[in-house]
Amino acid sequence: MILFDQVSKRYQGGNEALSNLNFHLHPGEMAFLTGHSGAGKSTLLKLIALIERASTGNVIIGGKNLNKVGRHTLPYLRRNMGIIFQDYQLVYDRTVFDNVALPLIISGFSSREVKKRVHAALDKVGLLRFEKKYPITLSGGEQQRVSIARAVVNKPALLLADEATGNLDPDLSREIMNLFMAFNQVGVTVLIATHDIPLIKQLDKRIMQLSHGQLNPGKTGNTDQFMLDS
Repeated sequence: MILFDQVSKRYQGGNEALSNLNFHLHPGEMAFLTGHSGAGKSTLLKLIALIERASTGNVIIGGKNLNKVGRHTLPYLRRNMGIIFQDYQLVYDRTVFDNVALPLIISGFSSREVKKRVHAALDKVGLLRFEKKYPITLSGGEQQRVSIARAVVNKPALLLADEATGNLDPDLSREIMNLFMAFNQVGVTVLIATHDIPLIKQLDKRIMQLSHGQLNPGKTGNTDQFMLDS
């Protein structure tokens, strides 16, 4: 599903955010990306979502080399991705229903299909009864659930989350992580950037550790099975 082949990212001024990354995330796999602030976690996710472009190397998603994806093809590629941010990025003057429906409306779905999919997504995250409420009236955990519903309403094959539990208390963080696990169990590939080491150590999933733009191979020494040092 995700293949990084000698990928580096340099910004103007010479700052190298990522350096010669190599890893493979298989279809249907769930993995965590961790590391210190500024390690390059967000940059890595932005390369996958084509918010940024790699300076060198190849990023291949679902068999497509992102170096060869043009501007006009980009929206179609992103339809297979769900992206969740720490700051939710909700539209606060629109209802919960309207926020979740937005990707479907942009994609040209019929109003009947929009209603069906939005209700299914909200039901999945336990917020169907809140469809007519506005995000500002919801708690932080509920707002994050709205953002998750919006990310999965298109039924993406790949789900990316950037510090999705960073603003939540431990109990809410565990609930959100359980949602990600549930999506993974039905075949969605999931990659989550997080600082929540105690939580992810409880889960039997691969952990990739970034340090100053490079992946730490940990104890295995295997470039495809990075594990967090204990």
